[in-house]
Amino acid sequence: MIEKDVLVIGGGAAGFFAAINVAEQNPKLKVAILERGKEVLTKVKVSGGGRCNVTHSEFIPQELVLNYPRGEKELLGPFHQFMTGDTIDWFEKRGVPLKIEADGRMFPTTDSSQTIIDCFLKEANKHKVEVLINHSVKSIQKKADSFEIETTEGIFSSKKVLIATGSNPKIWKLLEDLGHSISNPVPSLFTFNIKDERIQDIPGVVVNNVLVNVVDSHLESSGPLLITHWGMSAPAILKLSAFGALELAKRNYKFDIKINFINKSFEDVLDVLKELKQTLAKKTVYKSTQFDVPKRLWQNLILASKMNQETRWADLNKEQLDMLASQLTQAIFTVEGKSTFKEEFVTAGGVELKEVNFKTFESKLIPNLYFAGEVLNIDAVTGGFNFQHAWTSAYLAAQNISR
Repeated sequence: MIEKDVLVIGGGAAGFFAAINVAEQNPKLKVAILERGKEVLTKVKVSGGGRCNVTHSEFIPQELVLNYPRGEKELLGPFHQFMTGDTIDWFEKRGVPLKIEADGRMFPTTDSSQTIIDCFLKEANKHKVEVLINHSVKSIQKKADSFEIETTEGIFSSKKVLIATGSNPKIWKLLEDLGHSISNPVPSLFTFNIKDERIQDIPGVVVNNVLVNVVDSHLESSGPLLITHWGMSAPAILKLSAFGALELAKRNYKFDIKINFINKSFEDVLDVLKELKQTLAKKTVYKSTQFDVPKRLWQNLILASKMNQETRWADLNKEQLDMLASQLTQAIFTVEGKSTFKEEFVTAGGVELKEVNFKTFESKLIPNLYFAGEVLNIDAVTGGFNFQHAWTSAYLAAQNISR
């Protein structure tokens, strides 16, 4: 039996952040990370397209929590303790300055996730954190005042255990065996599969500020929309997929969405179109793009409004004007499935939040058992928010563990 003071299960972002902070705050503790794979920090490597979207430049806790479909209420207190500014400070003190992009996402100035990985490996080494790869956990048992952890490479004993395995069904099952409740996992960040003539043949087109809502629901979101080979993506869609994760799973990812491409009312647009019928009378509608709609999308919406490439503004009848106003402000598209967003797998589901003390991220059921990151039933929209929750939960857990 190998004895440690603190065992961190999971060699990802939250696991490393917790282990480093424990060892730094209390150098007397023997800290080890157990990682089931042959490499650590693999998700960090691919995150943010290989650049690592470390956090988001939102500095007000009440605003930050609005980006968490699950965990909004629970994270308010923790964000008052360790927040975006603390994250920036933590990395800068260790030689990793961050920069803010136009959309608020924050990356290392090197634009490389390897910078974050190197920082973690260096800090773990500096603070004598033992990193054990190929140690897949088979069982977790509570024995009087310690835990017994059986792995594929041997049995460990530890007074305190922190679980930072992300969305791992096997670990969730072990936690259920210990008495915890697990909220059923469903995908959270995903793009929409749509086959529709209006968006066929125009992948790569971006519409800057759309309003999207799921028909027959209260789910809606706004922001940029990207037309892809398989359907639609970008923040407007990803946000909807995160906040609608449970509802859309119930619908088996088959549902209708209504899109307002220009964020204006049907009536206002109809009035503008009637004026254009007079002012652009001799021009063809197909070639007269309006409302800052990307040209290729505009042309497809014209064809969908019972016009052809030669139709002139002067010749538009009431039905065509109504149809075009409708295509611009209330176009219905049928979603026929989902695709995972890049390599970043985010799941709604995990340890039930009512069973966790959010001052310390300790289990309310099992003393000295802690959680950090996505092993909890907390997830966020894309943009660095999932990482911020990882840093906050890992730091607060580490503070308590190291005492």
